[in-house]
Amino acid sequence: MTSHALTPSQTVGPFYWGTLCSTYRADLAPPGVAGERIEIVLQLHDVEGAIVPDGVFEIWQANSHGRYNHPDDRRNLPLDAGFEGYGRAGTFTDGTSRFTTVKPGRVPWPGYGGVGVGLQAPHINVSIFARGVLNRLATRLYFDGDPALAEDPVLKLVEPARRDTLIAKRDATGAWRLPIHLGGPNETVFFDV
Repeated sequence: MTSHALTPSQTVGPFYWGTLCSTYRADLAPPGVAGERIEIVLQLHDVEGAIVPDGVFEIWQANSHGRYNHPDDRRNLPLDAGFEGYGRAGTFTDGTSRFTTVKPGRVPWPGYGGVGVGLQAPHINVSIFARGVLNRLATRLYFDGDPALAEDPVLKLVEPARRDTLIAKRDATGAWRLPIHLGGPNETVFFDV
């Protein structure tokens, strides 16, 4: 007799790479999109610090005006034609994924208890999928040196000693780089969303 009962979650199988990467989208900002064009380089590491060559990153961000291309964002700010704010890319053999986009603007954050509104520092939301990870991991990428970091309400919730795991730094080419560590002594801060 065959059982039709639900089975427990399993680690992502061999179908994973082709399924998730079939919608590869690493250039978020076609010509004509307003804002400062930037390159983001994310590098995925396992708990021991080794690179993960078969992971997937998804990013989601506001445009340079601070508006998301989403029906729930009804603020009176411009939307850019062709800018969806969403990207997906698999990691290369060196564990990196590269995205070209525009630096996002600041977006509001509702105050605790629904009272007051503050602005978040420019950031990009990052989701990680990898072998052995049963549920997506969610984190953020902030920009080193941005004066708004000190007042970001989400960053304030993170222990000061761990905030650097969320802050991308510019490399010699001008790209913004952020290593993502799935665990270990350099573990990235992940959010329960």
